[in-house]
Amino acid sequence: MSDIIEKPKLKPLMKPVDKRPLSERVNWANVFLVPAMPLIGIYGLFKVDLKLYTFLFAVLYGFFSGFGMTAGYHRLWSHTSYTATLPLKIFLLMAGSACFEESAISWARHHRAHHRYTDTSLDPYNALDGFIYTHIGWLFYKKQKSEAGYVSISDLKADPILLFQHNFFYPIGFFFAFIVPTFLCGVGWGDWMGGLLFASIGRVAVIHQLTYCINSITHIFGTSTFGDDQTSKDCTLVGFITFGEGYHNFHHEFPNDYGATPLFFQFDVAKWFIDVMAFFGLAYDLKTTPEDQVKKAYVHTRLKELNRIQNLSEFNVHYEKLPEYSPQEFNTQVQDYKKKWLIIENSIYDISSFIENHPGGKAIISSGIGKDMTEAFNGGVYNHHTVARNLLRQFRIGIIKA
Repeated sequence: MSDIIEKPKLKPLMKPVDKRPLSERVNWANVFLVPAMPLIGIYGLFKVDLKLYTFLFAVLYGFFSGFGMTAGYHRLWSHTSYTATLPLKIFLLMAGSACFEESAISWARHHRAHHRYTDTSLDPYNALDGFIYTHIGWLFYKKQKSEAGYVSISDLKADPILLFQHNFFYPIGFFFAFIVPTFLCGVGWGDWMGGLLFASIGRVAVIHQLTYCINSITHIFGTSTFGDDQTSKDCTLVGFITFGEGYHNFHHEFPNDYGATPLFFQFDVAKWFIDVMAFFGLAYDLKTTPEDQVKKAYVHTRLKELNRIQNLSEFNVHYEKLPEYSPQEFNTQVQDYKKKWLIIENSIYDISSFIENHPGGKAIISSGIGKDMTEAFNGGVYNHHTVARNLLRQFRIGIIKA
């Protein structure tokens, strides 16, 4: 037998360096296209007057395209949280194309992977890789096949309308994102340049940034309302500016729900839109989460938070870890070493630092030194409240042996 013992392999501190050529690692189209949109839009603000009609149209067309992304790409095709009729599908595909992000199939593929592999290396926009990466950096990087987690999109590829949009996305997207708004502004009130810079390019730039905020901000800032096992958060501000998509913690916990929040008064415009479509018979089979499941998730998360707070509190000393003293040892500490100790319910408390602060006065608490004050503490003199009992635990230093 060999005397040589193989050393265990250490886990690398950093990810292996990607040795692929730069041309294979960088998505050059996005490197130029994504930053160009906001830069051109900002340039336009300094060079072209923003006309009122153009501004109002840009807002309305922004709502139109936003519904395509939220109610269409996200809730209909990524999560199949409801079923749409053919007219509604066509409307949402046109609207989603006007955002000029990806085809519905490609967008849903990324988003399904995000949900299946959240906070792992297989998550396309992993929040644990930092704000910049999850907000926009992931768009500039071409992942290797081994880095792309598998998800099924066979249901989407089986839809001929989605497949047509996927195969011809760039001409379709260019038409609805840039040609249509520019043409309508130009023909409508003669603002061709404003239509191009503001209703088209500027609008697309804003929608892109709002989409990126859902990937980044709502995985870093906000509240873990219904679960804290992942980084998803509920962020009211992002919810307000993204038609309700900012209630991301609820969405990650209940991804099949056609709404992003269980509270009717929260700003979930995409849900309201789907409700209207259902009223007119254009949407059906709306999936919702049972109320008891939502309540259980909420209560469970609150209890976990309270347990964490309790474990961090100074008064939460584990009872079984405290030293034990016999009655004789207790008396010796009090009489010979002048310890300011007293007993309540078989626990020993050192109240030396609290005598001056005792609400009932020094005399009352000092009279209990060296004695069992259980009866007095529990109503014989005064029945102490929960706050007093929690405060008392900070002074617990031992246990009386049975």
